[in-house]
Amino acid sequence: MVGYLLDTNVLSFWFDSARVEHEAVIQRIEALSDHPLLAVSAITFGEIAYGYRSLGRSYDEDREAEHFGFLEDRIDLILDVNKNTRFYYGELRASLFEKYAPRSRRKKVKRPEQLVDPETSLQLGIQENDLWLAAQALEHNLVLVTHDVLDRLRTVAKELRVEDWAAR
Repeated sequence: MVGYLLDTNVLSFWFDSARVEHEAVIQRIEALSDHPLLAVSAITFGEIAYGYRSLGRSYDEDREAEHFGFLEDRIDLILDVNKNTRFYYGELRASLFEKYAPRSRRKKVKRPEQLVDPETSLQLGIQENDLWLAAQALEHNLVLVTHDVLDRLRTVAKELRVEDWAAR
């Protein structure tokens, strides 16, 4: 059975019928056969909570609760990052570092005290949370469903399966 790990943007399109991408996501979900596993990372839930809570005075607790209720009614599995996820994450980040970090920083032996200033997500071309989601998708053999491009990640993780349900 194929399973899917849904990213924050896809979940937002699914929940919010006012979004242009909503219909495309609904059509893809309805086209799935035999109710495949739909999973979400706890990291994604954290991103959604941050999105609501960063609104300041516009924060709407009821809307946030409605959003999470909607998702919890439809999602089969919420994945935590665990001790095994670190291997996938470490391999992905190291591969990105080797290919995209500034040349002056590559291939240098690093002592632990030198690791406090890691390459930034901007330098590696992927947001840190997306890297963790990719690691979880690989760990659990799931298709990562996102509207993000992830070009650099795809060059170093050929085995990562990615779909964009919001594309038209």
